[in-house]
Amino acid sequence: MKKHVLFSAAMVAAMTASAQTGEITSNRGENWLSQSGDWGLTFEATPLLNYAGNLFNGNQNNNAPTLQNFFSSNSSNGSGVVIGGKKLIDANTAYRGKLRIGFGSNKSTEFVDDVTSTTNPPAIVEDVTKTNYLAVDLGAGLEKRVGSTRVVGIYGAEAHVGFGSGKNTFEYGNNLSATNSGTRTTESKQGGTFQFGINAFGGVEWFCAPKISLSGEYAWGLNMTSNGAGESTTERFDAATNAIVSTTVEGSPNDDQTDKSSSFGIDTAVRGTIGINFYFQ
Repeated sequence: MKKHVLFSAAMVAAMTASAQTGEITSNRGENWLSQSGDWGLTFEATPLLNYAGNLFNGNQNNNAPTLQNFFSSNSSNGSGVVIGGKKLIDANTAYRGKLRIGFGSNKSTEFVDDVTSTTNPPAIVEDVTKTNYLAVDLGAGLEKRVGSTRVVGIYGAEAHVGFGSGKNTFEYGNNLSATNSGTRTTESKQGGTFQFGINAFGGVEWFCAPKISLSGEYAWGLNMTSNGAGESTTERFDAATNAIVSTTVEGSPNDDQTDKSSSFGIDTAVRGTIGINFYFQ
């Protein structure tokens, strides 16, 4: 009798321990849930879900997501893809981090006639446009996890900071002169962008396969954004002094457009997209 009681107590203790650590295994013995010591990598699921959904709606523009456009950075103000990661320090606690450090440049060249050429056809010179951008987004937080089934509740706090800038430069093959006068832009700078936020969040993760989950979150907290005024530099030929005059102007005066802006808010929000999470050790 005593052996049966001890055996039953041991079974209950084992099941309780298993429930507390959230160990659920597949038919092949694989753990479904994340565990202490796991690293996690988070991707935005929207491109994949849009492509899968469009396969069934007759849309002919179902371009499959590729690494080139999935991780593309097409904005100089930092609105591109941000890499998200986690480190589970125990079964119910994780450190979270987000990172984007983006910078790059583009160069385009247009062939135009040399206005001083006397040959037929005229000689060719190059007009060159260069675009440069910088975008940085950093975030860190603490995540708590609740539940021992395939649906896990998550909550915690997170802070992030981001900034970005961009510039266009224009180089011309034909110099300004008395016979080639006019006004043209030589440089255009985008106003710098700065963002800061501190948020509490809550949401769920659903483990759809071993160590793979879909997640969604609500957030509440403080967010601030500041967009500075840009600058443009133009040059023109001044016939009175027989010289090229350069002028730099901040913003775009008198065009009924916003030149700089800022915002501040404490409110709730849904983290815009669904995430796909992969866990590994």
